[in-house]
Amino acid sequence: MAGPEGESRGALNIDASPARGACRCRPRPPRERSLLANRAAYWLTLIGVYFLVGVLFFYSGKSKLFDENGHAPAALKKQFDGTFIDKVPGVDTAWVIIGILEFGVFVLIVLSVVTGEFLPHKRKSLLLVGLALGFMTFACLSFGQTSVGNNEGTASLYSYFASTAIIFLLVRRLPPNGSGDWLASPPDRRE
Repeated sequence: MAGPEGESRGALNIDASPARGACRCRPRPPRERSLLANRAAYWLTLIGVYFLVGVLFFYSGKSKLFDENGHAPAALKKQFDGTFIDKVPGVDTAWVIIGILEFGVFVLIVLSVVTGEFLPHKRKSLLLVGLALGFMTFACLSFGQTSVGNNEGTASLYSYFASTAIIFLLVRRLPPNGSGDWLASPPDRRE
């Protein structure tokens, strides 16, 4: 009599069933593991995006608008003294505009959460608009830094802009815009 793998059970008395006390668990099939990995990566990614972007823009906007009451620090006023920004719109006004842009990103992030955009089946329109407003904010900050010849500050802002662009593209790849199997290997490399 042959067992499941074609082994003879007669002479050796091989039992195809698990021994007493042995684990009857089977490893998850590759498709199920892939689904779990996709879900975990989706949620961890979105939590990271919401937390990172939300916290960054909340504290930046809050400090400009509320902690400093819309008044630019003295060192910043000195840096922009005599420049275009000092005359139009004025350093304090520019400071408030940047604070509004930053706090606006935070508000869009909160609205995205409140409307449930974090769910896999919901489009992430508010989140994407918030990230795009982040681009605008970094562009304005970069303009200011470039206008006073602060090349190191401008380079730093390009890093923020590029990081935000990567986050933007990542969010565009998440469901429902992208595939639900968004971590899958290319079609020619299946498990």
